[in-house]
Amino acid sequence: MKKPDILDNHTPRLSRRRFIAGTGGFTFMISIGGLINGNWASANEDSEGSKNKGSNITVWVKIDSEGTITILNPSAEMGQGSMTALAVLIAEEMDADWSKVKVEHSPIDPKIYGRPGWGGRGYHMITVGSFTVSGYFKPLRQAGAQARYVLLKNVSMKWKIPLTELKTEPGMVIHSASNRKISYGEIASFAETIKEIPEIPEKSLKKPGEFRLIGKYVPRVDIPEKVDGSAIYSMDVNVPDMLYATILRTPVNGNQPESFNEKEIKSMQGIQKIVRLKHGVGILGKRYENLISAKRRLKVKWSKGSPAEMFDSEKILEGYKNIVGSGKKGGHVLNQQGDADAAIQNAHRIYSSDYFSDHVYHAQMEPLNAIVSVNPAGDGAEIWAGTQSPSGAIKAVAKLLGTNPRKIKLHPCFLGGGFGRRSMSDYIVEAAELSKTVRKPVKLIWSREDDFQYGAFRPMCLQRLVAGLDADGKLIAWKHSIVGDGRRLLSSGAKIPFYDIPNQHIEILGLSHGVRLKHWRAVGHGFTKFAIESFIDEIAEAEGVDSYQFHRQVMHNSPRALKVLETAADMAGWGRKPPDGHAFGISFAERSGSLAAGVVEVSLEKSSGKIKVHRIWSSLDAGIVVQPDNAVAQMESAIIYGLSSVLSERITFKDGKVQQSNFHDYHVMRISDAPEEIHVKIIDSNESPSGIGETGLPITGGAVANAVAALSGTRLRHLPFTPDQVKKVMKS
Repeated sequence: MKKPDILDNHTPRLSRRRFIAGTGGFTFMISIGGLINGNWASANEDSEGSKNKGSNITVWVKIDSEGTITILNPSAEMGQGSMTALAVLIAEEMDADWSKVKVEHSPIDPKIYGRPGWGGRGYHMITVGSFTVSGYFKPLRQAGAQARYVLLKNVSMKWKIPLTELKTEPGMVIHSASNRKISYGEIASFAETIKEIPEIPEKSLKKPGEFRLIGKYVPRVDIPEKVDGSAIYSMDVNVPDMLYATILRTPVNGNQPESFNEKEIKSMQGIQKIVRLKHGVGILGKRYENLISAKRRLKVKWSKGSPAEMFDSEKILEGYKNIVGSGKKGGHVLNQQGDADAAIQNAHRIYSSDYFSDHVYHAQMEPLNAIVSVNPAGDGAEIWAGTQSPSGAIKAVAKLLGTNPRKIKLHPCFLGGGFGRRSMSDYIVEAAELSKTVRKPVKLIWSREDDFQYGAFRPMCLQRLVAGLDADGKLIAWKHSIVGDGRRLLSSGAKIPFYDIPNQHIEILGLSHGVRLKHWRAVGHGFTKFAIESFIDEIAEAEGVDSYQFHRQVMHNSPRALKVLETAADMAGWGRKPPDGHAFGISFAERSGSLAAGVVEVSLEKSSGKIKVHRIWSSLDAGIVVQPDNAVAQMESAIIYGLSSVLSERITFKDGKVQQSNFHDYHVMRISDAPEEIHVKIIDSNESPSGIGETGLPITGGAVANAVAALSGTRLRHLPFTPDQVKKVMKS
């Protein structure tokens, strides 16, 4: 199937004026300010000239005369299904016929399309942390309810009957008393904009028992395009007069190119331009194949003096033990309650363990790439990219060009995986810098090797946990110290709100090594929950108490969390004898407001040190689940992603240089290593929705470590559990 050369066929370049003028039907202009403020703009006038200048008024829904309902999507679609989930929220409350719903990317304007930010800090167009559905849940349901109101109001005026006598069913307005009905498409042909509409009170929104779409199976809108090959990723986009580009970046972060064989490279076939960058050398030409050949011939003398040059990850990680035991002051306290030090000193029994984790790479399927076209004046640009942070990318390019962000236009594309890496805009800014130099559109492609060498990784860390128990075996004190680089990337998941421990001290002892770090799926939850859940299991074992029962004891004041734990245990049949040579391990975690628990069944080949995870039983409480089928898929995805990092994935540095270069020496889970069965049970709840896309990941590390300990008596405390690491621990 031939794909279009220009992305415009799939994501139109729309100003508000063009959008309104070209509808051929009725467009709902709905304001999200806090939630919905009830103001509407005329479908026949350009509200950009109003005093609000588009800050509060936006277009969310369009209905044409044939009844097709177009809903705009403000989130990045990277396989997690939010493009469908957000449309479902609007469609539910407006009683849309889902078979007639289309979804398109919204323009990039955070003041209009952004969801409420953390701590009330404005509005954001960023897809991270599994916050998309929970953040938009109320605003978009309000938007759908107001769209329904306008449909009803127009029919009420047309038929001259009270609005209260009308009701809706999918795609139709109905007047039961006169046995009349009218389709949304017919209404669109005569509808007028309602200047003032009432805010729809939350109590008037649908109750969970009335949902037709939320909580039901709804086919994802992005799947057909991805199956038939018509889905557009930025790699598919070609722009007239476009040049390809590649960059050889410094192998040690912070160093710069001092000199290189410029004449030799320029003389090579197909090379049109060479650009010296602060962190590397860019090569541009008409054919990407020519650039690869030139890049291999490029010889760069790099500057010296970066702090990262001294970074040897394995030695430094081992040295963290001296830092946490040195009484180092100035750490950042994450949680303090009671007096953990005093309680530990007076405890009847004290336990302590250290846990380690290496750097981890995002390993997104689609390599980083972007197309940027800087205009001849150098004060504006167009971008085609798959990004988790479109508004962040626009700001970054505007800063590079020294211009107003309004002069930067971004066409969002599908993402072939993000996992936090594509919330950075470095690859887009690089393309913009190259385009600025040549004043032509530039498609920059990162190879897999580029992404390894100049990657931004989940940080490594040491975690020391110390606990005190009273004479009755009750956990009364908890001290958790985390040592590593990337403070806010380490803190995620360290707090334990669902465990009843009266004295707690949780801290980060921060360092700086000069290497590139970034949010990674579930951020720090992967390693912090591994340490916490392993330590709980270690204490239970030392106390002679079943791990599950010890968890229940510590969680007895958190009934919602306890139900999640009990559900997973019941699914697995906890307490039964496992198959010969197998063992069970259990773990609990929370992430993005959701609660999850898992039981794994593992075996261990002692001669090779290879761990095999055979089965997983997991439970999830995520409040109201908008797409249950997709929620199960997200849990399965997070579990697989987590297991891969637990069993094999590690990045190491020597002299500041990444030692891995591709998937031959960075081992991700293959299908032959995947569990034979993954069972997921969603617990019914009427709580507000919470995040799902990352919640399955944090339960994996602790559950596997605990199962291996039960099977072999060997306690694994260093992620990942590679065969070499397992054999080393078993020998010791």
